[in-house]
Amino acid sequence: MQVKTMNAENNIKKQRIIVGSIVEILIDHEYYVYAQILKNGSYAFFDYRSERQLQDFSVLQEKPVLFIVAIYDYVVKENIWRIVGRLPIRENLKTLPLAYIYDANKDTYSLYDNNTGEITPCTKDEARGLERASVWGDNHIEDRIRDFYNNVPCIWLEEHYKLFSNSN
Repeated sequence: MQVKTMNAENNIKKQRIIVGSIVEILIDHEYYVYAQILKNGSYAFFDYRSERQLQDFSVLQEKPVLFIVAIYDYVVKENIWRIVGRLPIRENLKTLPLAYIYDANKDTYSLYDNNTGEITPCTKDEARGLERASVWGDNHIEDRIRDFYNNVPCIWLEEHYKLFSNSN
């Protein structure tokens, strides 16, 4: 069960999005995973899960990153994911990775620079291995994390898989 922070009027207190904050995500009431708020609405999701809530967040400093994507603000502001701590941003996370944009109408690819907002044309091979430029909701990310740990393809990445399958 997600714990909500209450204010004096017994209303749910909104959380502030602060770069460096650590958010806690409970998956299926079974295990916790963690992400760090980066700049420009992006979050780094760590390859770490535990049946117990993490007390020492420094353990995340050494964990690999599963993926970095943009998340809708409501997810944190409305306490869907709870802010539980804060860590300095790792050097390798201070510059956000490029993402790709696919235009199905024109069958073209572009690179999106999450740091500057710049969009430049690219080839399919240049886009391969990048995240698709999009903003994710909590349920989609939770599905993606669950699928990763269950070693099954994520339905929300189905088009991505098709675009970059070896038969293309």
